[in-house]
Amino acid sequence: MRVIYFDIDTLRPDHLGCYGYFRNTSPVIDAICSEGVRFDNYYCADAPCLPSRAACLTGRFGFHNGAIGHGGSCADIDKFGMNRWFTDQQLTEGLFYRFRKAGMYTASISTFAERHSSYWYNAGFNELYNVGKGGMESAEEIMPIVENWLNKHKNSDDWMLHINLWDAHTPYRVPVTEGNYFADDPIEEWYDKVLPAHLQYGGPHGARDPDMYSDNDPVKWPRLPAYIKDKTTLKQFIDGYDCGIRYIDKQIGRIVALLKEFGIYNDVSFIITSDHGENQGELGIYGEHATADFATCRIPLIVKWKGCQESKACSALHYNVDLLPTLADLFGQENEPWWDGKSFAKSLRDEKEDEGHEYLVLSQCAHVCQRAVRFGDYLYMRTYHDGLHPFPRDMLYCVKEDPHECKNIAKDKPQLVAEAKALYLDWLEKQMCKKKNHCDPLYTVLDEGGPFHVKGNEDVFIRRLLETGREDRAHELMHEYFREDQ
Repeated sequence: MRVIYFDIDTLRPDHLGCYGYFRNTSPVIDAICSEGVRFDNYYCADAPCLPSRAACLTGRFGFHNGAIGHGGSCADIDKFGMNRWFTDQQLTEGLFYRFRKAGMYTASISTFAERHSSYWYNAGFNELYNVGKGGMESAEEIMPIVENWLNKHKNSDDWMLHINLWDAHTPYRVPVTEGNYFADDPIEEWYDKVLPAHLQYGGPHGARDPDMYSDNDPVKWPRLPAYIKDKTTLKQFIDGYDCGIRYIDKQIGRIVALLKEFGIYNDVSFIITSDHGENQGELGIYGEHATADFATCRIPLIVKWKGCQESKACSALHYNVDLLPTLADLFGQENEPWWDGKSFAKSLRDEKEDEGHEYLVLSQCAHVCQRAVRFGDYLYMRTYHDGLHPFPRDMLYCVKEDPHECKNIAKDKPQLVAEAKALYLDWLEKQMCKKKNHCDPLYTVLDEGGPFHVKGNEDVFIRRLLETGREDRAHELMHEYFREDQ
């Protein structure tokens, strides 16, 4: 068996044609999807980058593996504890080792481990390639490595190649020589209603702060506007993101063409997924994965697996921690008792869909401290630390009717808020009972000064608000963060 695992950073499913996007961003991915299974409600349990991959690799919520942030104590996976063997079971029984246990030679072309000092992500690979740019590389820089590797292994059986692509992540580094694939395409109409308010937004990564605490350098990164001041620069921003996706798709097309040239395409299984999505205006945030919301936590999963279903869509609720037990099932291996995920192998093998989860609890502790409950048609968010954003404590959105989260209906639907809180409390109690030290790592982040991307930068952002004519919001933050009683 041969497998290619596309690990595409910052990829929203609703910007792919196979998920219904109106722009032609992903013709190659769409074609692969037509030969496999598409998961429509697949979410990272913990956002963003580091926590998401930690959860996926270990099959454990960040609540249990400990990695829920981008800095401080919670940016590392916890030790397995007193039951650790000669090797750490959460790594040696983790995602990529599962391919090894199935008798496959494993290779990774990725800079993620070095970018986040998360070297546990290399667990399970026989071979590693790192171009050394910490995620700032563009796809054309790694394609020669991919093509050389495939050419070397084209006559070999039983391998898995992991390919990490970053072009959909800010600052949208697709070479300018590619032009704008979407110069003549409009953007979605919902932006017309929200842009005026977003121009006065007072939180990091707002329309006027695409680089968080300063203006982006448009000379160095021309696809990312210095700030989004009108519909023209908004279109430039959306086009930059979509061009990143189309450029990734183009490189995947080169890989598919090579596999067909070698005569092995039909023997290759594909996993196409991401670590997190991206706020593209949702909640007033542009070009960042800063919340525990629908835009950030919903991710694509497309699985074309040899001998499994084709042209199928699954709507059940799933976490990315479910991928590990699913692979174990597909390989006929044992599931581990410490995994939090549950297998969806039935959805791949059978015509019927698996039951999925009744509800999901999602977490974000790198930019804000939030937990969210995804249930029914709704997503509820509870904010513990707003990360300098003007978020209320309770937010509720009907993501079926309002996928861009334009209207917070928490005050209008108190019964649904109560239902979400009850589900969250039930989940929290279950996790506490499973955890040896009965400590919620979210409170560790709070005790250490708050989310990594905010702490120590409060005064920097307040000065930016004052310099850009948003005095009212600046004074609100000064009162919130620099009260004399704190």
